Amino acid sequence: MNRLAPNLTLSLMLTVAASAATSPDQPGTIRPMPGIAHSPALQTNVDQAVELALERFASRALRPDQLAVTVVDLGSPDRPVSASHRGSELIYPASVVKLFYLVATHQWLEDGRLSDTSELRRALRDMIVHSYNEPTHYLVDLLTGTTSGPELPEAELELWHDRRNAVNRYFTGLGYQGINVNKKPWCEGPYGRETQAIQRFQPSRNWLTTDATARLLTGIFLDQLVSPARCAEMRDLLRRDPGASGAELDPQARFTGPALPAGSLLWSKAGWTSQTRHDATCIQLPDGRKLVLVIFTVDHAGETQIIPAIVGAVLQRLR
Repeated sequence: MNRLAPNLTLSLMLTVAASAATSPDQPGTIRPMPGIAHSPALQTNVDQAVELALERFASRALRPDQLAVTVVDLGSPDRPVSASHRGSELIYPASVVKLFYLVATHQWLEDGRLSDTSELRRALRDMIVHSYNEPTHYLVDLLTGTTSGPELPEAELELWHDRRNAVNRYFTGLGYQGINVNKKPWCEGPYGRETQAIQRFQPSRNWLTTDATARLLTGIFLDQLVSPARCAEMRDLLRRDPGASGAELDPQARFTGPALPAGSLLWSKAGWTSQTRHDATCIQLPDGRKLVLVIFTVDHAGETQIIPAIVGAVLQRLR
């Protein structure tokens, strides 16, 4: 087995940890995403939508620091514009992290680092369409060359953790900042070396920002990630039917879907835990205009109307 020199291994781990643990910006800070200009008009729209949500859910003690929102207007594909509320805040992403594993898998396939098998395709579909964790674990192992299992000696744990940061390094190379995407999603809690890594290394959880997530979705919908053909494959997995009802309604379409006008198209990756409720979407309105909306809520997972309220307010104020 080839081993990295201990000093190099530690340096790589600390670099990734420092990137993921970047201090959040001060309230009101605007940090435009690469290649996406900030729009003052869209910023006013987002600010008003957030204020409406805070007023509507004031009785539920909703606070500004429990929301993060990023909107990208794709109305002019060669000149997308954006605005956000706390868009660079580090927030536990729940299953939205699976979007980053989706893109990385397609990049690894494009580079020939993974074999395109029926089992891998099944895992991609189950991870994105159904948001299952088991196929996500399978893909993280493929992407990083790691496995879960019993505790490891310190030296082996460091090497294991360095390998687990392969996806982080890929996105760092693309210029993504302040994210951590090296953990498997767990419902019941980790065991063995996964627990060791949480205890030994910082940060101890996956983190994302709504800005980084919106940038990723924008890349998928403008054919800017991996290749146009692979972006089309990713969009196919993200497609939802907001027009369905009852038992036919996709659970992941219940987040943004209720706020959309009839005839809209929806692509989405939602995530939820006992504390969080998030949605990362691309919407095509009946007039053909496209928007990327990413909304994270913290400590209000049971409030199912917050996300559609913000979406509806943004759509009403579009110019």
